Amino acid sequence: MIIKNIQQLLGIHPFSRLLKGEEMADLPQIDNAYLRIEGDRIAAFGPMGELEDKEDPASIDASGCLVLPAWCDSHTHLVFAGSRELEFLDKIKGLSYAEIAAKGGGIQYSARLLQETSEEALHQSASRRLKEIAATGTGAVEIKSGYGLNTESELKMLRVIRRLKESSLVTIKSTFLGAHAIPQAYKNDREGYMRLVIDEMLPAIAGEKLADYIDVFCEKGFFDLEDTRRILQAGKRFGLKGKLHANQLNNFGAVQLGVHEGALSVDHLENISATEIACLKKAETIPTLLPTAAFFLRMNYPPARQMIDSGLGIALATDYNPGSSPSGNIPLLLALSCIQMRMLPEEAVNALTMNGACAMEVEQELGSIAVGKKANLIISKPTPNLAYLPYSFGDNWIGKVILCGELIKENKPQHAAAANF
Repeated sequence: MIIKNIQQLLGIHPFSRLLKGEEMADLPQIDNAYLRIEGDRIAAFGPMGELEDKEDPASIDASGCLVLPAWCDSHTHLVFAGSRELEFLDKIKGLSYAEIAAKGGGIQYSARLLQETSEEALHQSASRRLKEIAATGTGAVEIKSGYGLNTESELKMLRVIRRLKESSLVTIKSTFLGAHAIPQAYKNDREGYMRLVIDEMLPAIAGEKLADYIDVFCEKGFFDLEDTRRILQAGKRFGLKGKLHANQLNNFGAVQLGVHEGALSVDHLENISATEIACLKKAETIPTLLPTAAFFLRMNYPPARQMIDSGLGIALATDYNPGSSPSGNIPLLLALSCIQMRMLPEEAVNALTMNGACAMEVEQELGSIAVGKKANLIISKPTPNLAYLPYSFGDNWIGKVILCGELIKENKPQHAAAANF
């Protein structure tokens, strides 16, 4: 397959590593370009003047279009049993996230639904969601457990994720999040649930090799700093690198703990200060922001502008889940990041491609345009320039999506401004 007459080929980084600070505004490009795919890999690219077989019948004409790497979504809860729109109404009426959880909603509600749902039904619904996010350009995704809250159901979730890995063109990483909430059966026995996670769930998961990472919801009313440290250290003993839900609702040291324990990423960060930013600057831990969760919960957005200007490299992810971010639509997230967090389009794209790939440790395969990397690509509809993508936040500007060299989605241009510029 050859993609020819590309108006702009974007994301041609000469290296595969986290982009930090001013680097995040650099999105190397070639104007009037081509890209050749062989099998599931990028075989060559360059200016159209260097393309010899311009009339190849297998080619895609991308005149007027942008081509960029497919998104890498490094934080989702995509496997779940049902929606929570009634809680959405509670939020409109003024109830807080903590208040909804206290009356049996939130994670506990999702856990009850999931425990009653078969593995096959979970697989079918998750497969549908996976296809939907792939159609909007997601080529890699991390999926967490955490709605099981008992050994049987946590294993069920992780087995569904394994099945998705085996059947999808999307690259998938799996994360064990048994420490998502204290289940009702253990509400008066926190230590008992800790022992269940560490002594029963973890060995079973490691025995079946079901997880790539371990995560903890480190938050007041859920898992405190000592709980989190114990679980992350137990995960290390089973070869699972840590990730961390940190500083979403409160600032009480979760970022510093994540850095100390060598977490791959600390995610959310709606409530951080200069202290946490300074801590992250000295670390390899990747700060990952989830602006659609802040949008849906009407919370303050993470200070992306301050973080980038201080020299940090950030990743962006959707937090796709039924309670606080019921969307895996990255084009919308791209727009929110620019509009609400004042990120430049180039910064947002880099945060969703190369830096997102780093937050899943797949940067050698994905996240940029490079010979030998997987051919996971987005071709826009005819579009005037990169800035148009977040500017036109209500448009579906995705034209085609290619994963592993296969065309999986094609949309015809419909917006007059895009088609007739």
